Amino acid sequence: MHPNNEIHPVEVFAGTLWQAELLKSLLADSEIESFIKDGIMGTLYPWYSAPGGAGAVKVFVSDIDVEKARMVISEYERNINESSDTEINIGED
Repeated sequence: MHPNNEIHPVEVFAGTLWQAELLKSLLADSEIESFIKDGIMGTLYPWYSAPGGAGAVKVFVSDIDVEKARMVISEYERNINESSDTEINIGED
């Protein structure tokens, strides 16, 4: 714990609102509290929240939980990358 029990938020992820909400749920399953920043603005006006509009919605955790959160995020990103590597061919023999 920090001196004076101060908790400092740290950004651990930036993406779409859908990705951020999914990740927030995964973090909660790992008993990590998190919050989403720019959920509405990042969806309606992504270029206002982030340069070029990419990664406009952000997920924050306490600096105490950063390492644990990064492990959850790495697992999430690995699963996303593995599923995108799998190609589905419909109607082909």
